[in-house]
Parts: sequence; C-alpha cells; structure tokens
Amino acid sequence: MIVNIQDILQKLKEQDRFEERMRTLESQSGSFYTKNIRDVISKSVENIQNQIKSFVIFGEPQSGKTEMMIALTCKLLDLRYRFVVVLVNDNVELLNQNLGRFVGAQLNPTPLEFTEIIDTDIDIDNGQWVIFCKKNSKNLHKLLSRLKKYPNKVIVDDEADYASPNSKINKNERNAINSLITDLLGNDGLYIGVTATPARIDLNNAFNNDNTKWIYFEPHPEYTGQKKFFPPDINDTGKLPYTLKILPDTGDTASILEDAVIRFLVNVSYLNSFKNQTEINYSMLVHTSGKTADHRIDYHIIQKIIGNLKIQNLDDKKFNRNVEKITKFIANKFPGCENEIISYLLKKIGASKIVVMNCDTDRNVVDNSLGTNPKTPFTFAIGGNVVSRGVTFNNLLSMFFTRDSKHKIQQDTYIQRARMFGNRNKYLEYFELAIPEELFSKWHQCFVFHALSLQAIVNNQKPPIWFEDSRISAVAKSSIDKLNVDLNTGEMVTAITDKVSQLEDIVNSKDSALIKLERINTEVSEEVAPKYLIEFIKNNLPYGNDSIAWYHEVRDVKKDSKDQDYYSMLHRKKGVFGGAEIKKMKEENNKASHFFIVVKNDIGFARLVYKNESRIRTIKHKR
Repeated sequence: MIVNIQDILQKLKEQDRFEERMRTLESQSGSFYTKNIRDVISKSVENIQNQIKSFVIFGEPQSGKTEMMIALTCKLLDLRYRFVVVLVNDNVELLNQNLGRFVGAQLNPTPLEFTEIIDTDIDIDNGQWVIFCKKNSKNLHKLLSRLKKYPNKVIVDDEADYASPNSKINKNERNAINSLITDLLGNDGLYIGVTATPARIDLNNAFNNDNTKWIYFEPHPEYTGQKKFFPPDINDTGKLPYTLKILPDTGDTASILEDAVIRFLVNVSYLNSFKNQTEINYSMLVHTSGKTADHRIDYHIIQKIIGNLKIQNLDDKKFNRNVEKITKFIANKFPGCENEIISYLLKKIGASKIVVMNCDTDRNVVDNSLGTNPKTPFTFAIGGNVVSRGVTFNNLLSMFFTRDSKHKIQQDTYIQRARMFGNRNKYLEYFELAIPEELFSKWHQCFVFHALSLQAIVNNQKPPIWFEDSRISAVAKSSIDKLNVDLNTGEMVTAITDKVSQLEDIVNSKDSALIKLERINTEVSEEVAPKYLIEFIKNNLPYGNDSIAWYHEVRDVKKDSKDQDYYSMLHRKKGVFGGAEIKKMKEENNKASHFFIVVKNDIGFARLVYKNESRIRTIKHKR
C-alpha cells in the first residue's frame, strides 16, 4: 500500500479542534453544558471576521471561563493563527492551575510555559504554538524578544483588568506591563481580554478595545453566583439558600475563627456521614488579611483546634471543651445526629491539611494545589491577595472573610474576592459565609452596582456605564482615562420588549412611581425592569416615592431619524434623555433623583431607559 502523505497532511490542516473539544465535553457524564461556550466562540469568530482587533469577553467570577478559553484557543488554532499567547496573573498557582487545565484538555499543540520556547535553538519558525506567560515585566520582556518578529499573534488575556490596563494613562505614559503587551501585539495582533470585572479595561480604554463588541459569557445552569449569594432583596437573610454568619466588626478574632472552624468540621462530618455516597474532601478558605504574618496567626489557631481534638483524652480539659462546643452546635443544627457526627469527626480529624498560600516563594515548601483541590476531608486554605483573584477552590464549603473595610473599597477588587462563587449547588445549603456586617453590606452593594452594569451591557448598553458611591469606587482612579470618560452622565438601558401597549398602559396609569416599576417587572418582563434595579432604587429613596420621576409621555422615535441605530435599538451613545426632559421633570418634581423614560418605534418595540442623579455616580466612556 502506498501512503498518500499529501492526503494525510490535507486532512490534518482541515481538522476541527473546536468541534473535537465540544464532542469531548458533551460526551462526559452529567451532560456538560456547552451552549454558552458555543455562543461565545460564534460571536468571537464574527468579531474576528469583521476585523475587530480588540474586544472583551466578560462573565461572572468562577463561572467556567477557563473551559471557554480552552475552546476559544482551539478555534483560534483552527483559524490558522500560529501564535496564541495566554497571559495570566503573576501568580504561580494560577499559572499552574490554568496551564494544567489546558494541557489536560489535550490541545494540539500542547501548551507550553514561555520558558520552554525562549531558547533560540528551538525552532518556532514553523507550526502552531500555544504559550503561557505570567504578567510579569521580566517574563514579558523575554517573550517579546522571542516573538516580536512574528506577525498576527493573538493574546488571550485572562483577568484582563488586572495589571494589563495602563495605570499611567493620565500622565501620557505607559506602565511596563501595558507597554510590553502593546509591543507584543504590534500593529496586526488580535487582543481578546477575559474577565469578570471589565469596568477598568473599559474606562482605561486598554488596547483600544471596542466596547460595542464585547461578548457576555453566560454562566452554566449549575453556577452559583451573585443571585444566590447577594440577591437584590437581602433584608431577610433567613431566606438565603446558604448560611450567612454575621460576625462582629470588632472583637476576639481568635475565638471567632475557632467557632467557624468547628462549624466547618461539623458540616463536613454531617455530609460525609449522612449525605454523600462516597467520602468527599472539602475546604475552608480563611481570608483575613493581606499580611503574611497574620496568616501564620490564623494557621496556629486552626492547628491548635485540630491538635486538641487529636488528643482524644477524657482527662484533657481542652479536648473536652471542644467536644462540648461541637456537641452543642450539632444539637442545634443536626439534632439526633450527635453520635455519628462526633464519631466521624474524631476518627478523621487526623486527616486534616492546612495550606498557607502566601506567595510564589511558598511553592518551594508548600504545594498550594492542596488548598485549591483538597486531598483530605478537612482542608484549610489560608491566604490574602494570592487567593483573591482567579484561583478556583474546589469543594469549598466555608469562607471566613474579615478583610478591613473601614475605608472606601474598590468594586472590581471585592467582586473578584468572591471565591465562594462557582459550582456549589450540590451542597449550597451547607455552605457558610462568615463575615462582619459592615463588610457584607459593602460587598452586597458592590454586587448591586455590578449587576446593574452587567444587566445594561447584556441589554446592549453602548457604551457601558459603571456605578459608584461614597463607600465604593468602580475602579482605581489612576486607571480612568479622564480625557475620555464622562462622570454623572450615564444612562442605563434595559431589554427591548414587544409588549408596547402593556408598557404604555403602565406608564400612563395613576400608580405610584415605584408601583409602575414593579408592575413592569411582573406584567412585562424581568429583563425590562430588573429586580436588581428596583431594589437598588428602593434602597436609595431620600424623599420616598418623590425621589422617582417618570417622563409624562412615551417618546416616538421616527424612522427618518438621523440616527438609524436609535430607531432600531432605541438607544444612542449621546443618551436618550435631553436637557429639556430632565429640566421639565425637575420642574414637576424637584426632589427627583431617579428618572425614567420609555421610547418606542413604529415596528412594535419599546425600551425603558433609566438615569440617576442622586449621590450615586455613574461613569461611562465617551467613545
């Protein structure tokens, strides 16, 4: 038999790595959900075909973006890009976690760490390459030296809002990392940023990304995120689907942490004694400080509890005191299960692991993956900034979070600290978040603002708007391109609806301003009057119902309008509200700070538009 090498090579060129990856995922037990991945890849290809050279894919924290990036890389290879560079944070654990996921997906070619191709004796003039590199100026400089001469490189920037934007934007300079990424892209490169918090990359105008071509990565059905942990109406915490343990803002941190550790031990013991068919290893994240010295204190507190329970000596006062605490907690939460739970706990307490995840140098002593992928029933991960972003904690059952919140907090930073988000549905009712009340209040407000912004972007808000107030800033001020950003001028658009008559009837009714919003939510749709928006307004009514104003009539947008996008999309970059409308509404109600108007066209569609002029500030890019 004669081997037809040309035919074989042609078939290799035509291989569909993306579809192969999708088939692999869809064949997994449990019917892996791929619709959201397929949607994002389809829209990304459309952007690329339309010569969009810089755009962002955004989604919720820990919602499966790594698997999406693997599929995206497969498609980029299918499109014949020779170099796909995946940038990750300057964090060894995150690099290894992501690189391991990519390699485990059996990508062809196998992804390499940048150090593996730096040697000039290695020929990279031919073939395709997937290269991982940390966002570290030394690493990027070496990578740039090696790849600069090659055209049409693709950068897939994980956690794109971190380190990549230009922090010197208002000094007419570039910081080192931003400059190196810009040089790596060259004049013909393709930049795809991936992040859960895209505000900074937008307001910074990083890499000239086109914010009208952003793509939303919808979470998979099993995802547990802000809707579960920070629902819009959170006044009744007893209705939360998980346990929220409110801690005092000040007090004996040691004893508070001790109690949280005991609750974690009991919950694990209950699940493995009564719920799980096979034993499952769980983790508790202790996130108290950014100082490594504090992490050692946390370590010793946890180690002391474990050590005392290992004694198992009825004559030991510390052992008896802890068993008494455990028994009381079980009697309160799992009455009648005391013997089984305590038996399991004492039997397995020796199978505990405490991992202090301080910094990259710890890799020489501690394997941080033991904290993110627990190998023992009782696993404790302790850390600060190194665990605040990007790192996934599998089987996380408890989070003890007591970061300092006395000062104004940064929205994107705290959203990324929500390490409890992810695939938690199977055990959500046993999950515990232990947190001081003031910090939880600020954290909740961060997510209210975040949800409003994402809701608007998904509903085709162009450009995006970002919310902040006196306690919470949207992004670091140094990153905002002040020449091209408007403050206090943002409008929020909601979804377009074809229920025009119902919407008009509600707007023209004699109902109170707030009742109108609630009726639109229930009678028209949640997307037109989102619950997040309603709850946000309810919590910001300095003059009660008088704080809300509706424009007295529905505005018709004519087909012969100079702005055809305005006619079809019922929104425009300069905004729907004009000075005349706001002036008229204020003359009718000078206490108003929340303004609503409904616009419609003659092809059967309408849209609700919201503008805020209260102490809440909105920010948008002028582009």
